[in-house]
Amino acid sequence: MAKQTVAEQFVDILVRAGVQRLYGVVGDSLNPVVDAVRRTSGIDWIQVRHEEVAAFAAGAEAQLTGKLAACAGSCGPGNLHLINGLYDAHRSMAPVLALASHIPSSEIGTNYFQETHPDRLFAGCSHYSELISSTRQMPRVLQTAIQHAIGQSGVAVVSLPGDIAAEQAPERTIEHALVTSRPSVRPGDAEIDKLARMIDEAGKVTLFCGSGTAGAHAEVMEFAERVKAPVGHALRGKEWIQYDNPYDVGMSGLLGYGAAYEATHECDLLILLGTDFPYNAFLPDDVKIVQVDVRPEHLGRRTKLDLAVWGDVRETLRSLIPRVREKTSRKFLDRMLKKHADALEGVVKAYTRNVEKHTPIHPEYVASILDEEAADDAIFTVDTGMCNVWAARYLSPNGRRRVIGSFSHGSMANALPQAIGAQFLDRRRQVVSMSGDGGFSMLMGDFLTLVQYDLPVKVVLFNNSSLSMVELEMLVSGLPSYGTTYRNPDFAAIARAAGAHGVRVDKPKQLRSALRDAFKHKGPALVDVVTDPNALSIPPKISAEMVSGFALSAGKIVLDGGVGRMLQMARSNLRNVPRR
Repeated sequence: MAKQTVAEQFVDILVRAGVQRLYGVVGDSLNPVVDAVRRTSGIDWIQVRHEEVAAFAAGAEAQLTGKLAACAGSCGPGNLHLINGLYDAHRSMAPVLALASHIPSSEIGTNYFQETHPDRLFAGCSHYSELISSTRQMPRVLQTAIQHAIGQSGVAVVSLPGDIAAEQAPERTIEHALVTSRPSVRPGDAEIDKLARMIDEAGKVTLFCGSGTAGAHAEVMEFAERVKAPVGHALRGKEWIQYDNPYDVGMSGLLGYGAAYEATHECDLLILLGTDFPYNAFLPDDVKIVQVDVRPEHLGRRTKLDLAVWGDVRETLRSLIPRVREKTSRKFLDRMLKKHADALEGVVKAYTRNVEKHTPIHPEYVASILDEEAADDAIFTVDTGMCNVWAARYLSPNGRRRVIGSFSHGSMANALPQAIGAQFLDRRRQVVSMSGDGGFSMLMGDFLTLVQYDLPVKVVLFNNSSLSMVELEMLVSGLPSYGTTYRNPDFAAIARAAGAHGVRVDKPKQLRSALRDAFKHKGPALVDVVTDPNALSIPPKISAEMVSGFALSAGKIVLDGGVGRMLQMARSNLRNVPRR
């Protein structure tokens, strides 16, 4: 067997762990690894224009597949650029392995050119961050990092000096078996029995669901029917739980709509299923609360719990459902369904007023038409800010579509980089980046990555020449907006100059055909839609909670606007309510 370098050994282990792509920017200390990728089948080097994009792309790939993805940065400034995307991946529970290439090992600690300490720098955004200081150490450290990333669903970082990467690997190294998937976790019988008793004793039960309900849609629906519970969701739970849901009462939180807030506050027992919903001001403090989560460190860190249950949502519900007595009264559920439909009827009026003639174009209208025209299995990547609002209110989940964003970290500029990672997974699947002009322009250089690899990502740009969410934050806090406006170019012209399809839309009647043309185009495309920067409204009263942290009830929604096809679904669910 031919001798390997440490870099070749490193790449081989990545391939064994199922990694198919290594996203990054080449350079100095990273060159031995990049060359090893060049000579290894089963893995490709994906050249991006900025390392932050590499981390976001790897994070998106990992979120969509649940499998390990990887990125890399050269020493000092190169790997420092990874950090924001790695924070996002870590908070999104995406299994990502990051290679932080390092300065020559003999120079560490001498304030050498480009010296940083990546093993320390990445500690806050990883489950594991270690420095390799000898050739014999590498396999075990890398394998340990992989186990941390997969086993704990997050980021692991390996710092590897370039000189060690180029050295010959020891001839005899132990080849460990690699864990590449996570087991299911079932709670103990004592916890299941206690939860069953609490449910049987409660007159009114509400379920509030997060991303931990992925793969548990059928179980949640069966449980909701058994206990006659309204079902609300957080933003990250929307794609998993809203579709085919006759118990849906909408979403709580700053971007919320419908009756989710009332349902969580007017029940006797609130069950949090797979959610680490961070806004405790939206959670009640006078009802009993149970939380079910596969991550024990999440239990009770947002609100006081009457029972903490450590387990997968699906396995927990499968064990729980047979032990719970079926409730016969639908009174609470039906009242919440009616409140939900009424709430949506109220806000939808703002969307329906002359939107097809209004210029600048209502962003709600753009999101609604996009929802209608996009493929049934499209992957949407969503920029932080107002694009989150339009995605939350207009994109219709169906069990096949995916929606990802920086929903836990809240970073700007995430949508385009995440679309890159999503599209590399499957070039035939439609990937749509819902980008704001602020986020898009921040990492616009990697639009060239779409062109270089001919990735057929469709960028729908909500171009209102402002940072609208920041404007809203200032206004709610009683401050005049300042530093929030941009003087933007014609982004469509820039796209065409780069070699992509680009079209600018400034009239509503142009929108549908522009989207259809972009979706038909075989390569990358950008639809630059000039939208209304004033598509915001402030509630009549500004509370102290709103000023300090947007603690709003559903009756005090900051963002007034339509809700697209959700109203139709709410009306459909309401038709199933018995007339008394």
